[in-house]
Amino acid sequence: MQGELIHIGNLIKQKLNEQERSVAWLAGKIGYHRTTLMRILQKYSIDSELLCRISVELEVDYHALYSQKMKKNMLQKCSNLMQLYSINT
Repeated sequence: MQGELIHIGNLIKQKLNEQERSVAWLAGKIGYHRTTLMRILQKYSIDSELLCRISVELEVDYHALYSQKMKKNMLQKCSNLMQLYSINT
């Protein structure tokens, strides 16, 4: 995808802080060891199934962030193509 990268791990950690919950709490809810989840949350991207499980526990639709970004990128691409077409005609 184009544009700024979404660091999903940081967003999840922010939400945990907002909810005053720990990585250990979330790890227990999704069946992961705390240190494994901490390693995962350092990454920019996370497996879709795991992201779904995290979304359910934190009550946040993280997949929607990617959908919004994709739509924004598609609109920008269409806009660029329209500008290019108008310049060439």
